[in-house]
Amino acid sequence: MISQEVIEAAAARLRDAQDKGLPCAPVRELIGDSDIAAAYAVQKINNDLRIANGSKVVGLKIGLTSLAVQKQLGVDQPDFGLLFADTEVKNGGSMKASAILQPKAEAEIAFVMKDDLMGEISEETALEAIDYVVGAIEIVGSRVLNWDIRITDTVADNASASHFVMGDIRRSAHEIDLTAVTMQLHKNGNLVSEGIGSACLGSPLKALVWVAQTFAALGTPLKAGDIVLSGALGPMCAGEAGDTFAASIEGFGTVSFTFE
Repeated sequence: MISQEVIEAAAARLRDAQDKGLPCAPVRELIGDSDIAAAYAVQKINNDLRIANGSKVVGLKIGLTSLAVQKQLGVDQPDFGLLFADTEVKNGGSMKASAILQPKAEAEIAFVMKDDLMGEISEETALEAIDYVVGAIEIVGSRVLNWDIRITDTVADNASASHFVMGDIRRSAHEIDLTAVTMQLHKNGNLVSEGIGSACLGSPLKALVWVAQTFAALGTPLKAGDIVLSGALGPMCAGEAGDTFAASIEGFGTVSFTFE
């Protein structure tokens, strides 16, 4: 069993990387590459510190739902991390690339909940609990040098979460086939990624059910008003200062942002 001292050392390694702006060695060197519970314990330490320092949790992100992204990163299962209010970027807006270590962008479907999700959670109950659906871009980053991550590294690192952009076109979850929606992600006008709803665990709705069940089992069910980023519909793409990303998701218009 991994000691609390080691878990705290892993959390401190990630914090130092963020604070100094210098990516660190993988935390799997400390906690191993298979103890997911230990990795979530590391994540919780750093997220609790952010909350204690005034950051507000507004939802969560599901990561590693796309086989393409799993292959990119050498992992084989989904994970989750928390979203914070101060990391939302306005659609069409900009942010400093330097705020993120090793930034990448990915396009996905986002849900906003109208009801809590607890008890027996199925696709039917999840569907009824959704307020609306939008297209989104997640701007991910890794505190681990060269994105040299395995499942415990990314879980510990808040599922590589950083910032996010929500689209302006709101749709009812009942009026669109989320399995079949297509996505194209452009960087500076060039197509860099494309995908389809079924690339996200078979459907973004299935991803929502997975994370709702996972959170309910932890005693922290999804709440009304929560934002849920359901996971990438295709491969993510690296960015740097000066780059503009625009995601076109069928039925949801365009979502974009620029790295200053």
